[in-house]
Amino acid sequence: MSHQGPAFYDVEDVFHHYTMRRMQLGNANDTLEKPIFDELVGTVNGLRILDIGCGDARFGREAWGQGCASYLGIDGSQRMTELARQTLAGTSGQVIHVNMEGWDYPRGEFDLVISRMALHYTADIVGLFAKVYGALAAGGRFVFSVEHPVITSSDQARPDGTGKRQGWVVDDYFVTGPRVVKWLGGEVMKVHHTLEDYFGALQRAGFAVTALRESAPRPELFPDVREYERRQRIPLMLLLAGQRPNN
Repeated sequence: MSHQGPAFYDVEDVFHHYTMRRMQLGNANDTLEKPIFDELVGTVNGLRILDIGCGDARFGREAWGQGCASYLGIDGSQRMTELARQTLAGTSGQVIHVNMEGWDYPRGEFDLVISRMALHYTADIVGLFAKVYGALAAGGRFVFSVEHPVITSSDQARPDGTGKRQGWVVDDYFVTGPRVVKWLGGEVMKVHHTLEDYFGALQRAGFAVTALRESAPRPELFPDVREYERRQRIPLMLLLAGQRPNN
């Protein structure tokens, strides 16, 4: 049985596989997504931050260490919400257990809205981006990462003898919508959007798109040259940034 995004991470075995993977040295999130994401976000000192699909809220912990004014994370998974609250223990950061699509976004209360590897679980990115736009103060920024559309387009791949993917199949790229894929020992429904869909949804919401990045690997982050070379073959993540005008 497949699960939608938040419910998927509430499955005990899936949650265990996820936490183990995030602890692995050289995991894709830390070597491919985080360096670029941190560049796009820049300094957070004094900022009011909303984190959509916050997961374990480790970004929130880092943001408090860098002097953010406030941090609020939302996540639809009960297990992730509990883990996020543990991560933020000893800070004033808050986490709400709620689906990103159904939350009542406050108007103009944040300087920075982020989302990391969560938006490919939602179908209505146009509606969600409009809510994010409304939640930002004038001049506020929206920075997010998702699975790259060449990844979400197809779950087919050619593994090697170690089980690692060495060949990827891009298929039905312009047929957007739900995809049921095998992930973390279970089945989950992700939603395929094209790169143009993400870019256009930002513009439609009113954002000025300020950055578009793909997860190009950096050799200094990979102790294993073979893994670095493998990561050069295809982009795993797409990152975009937009800004609400000052007026």
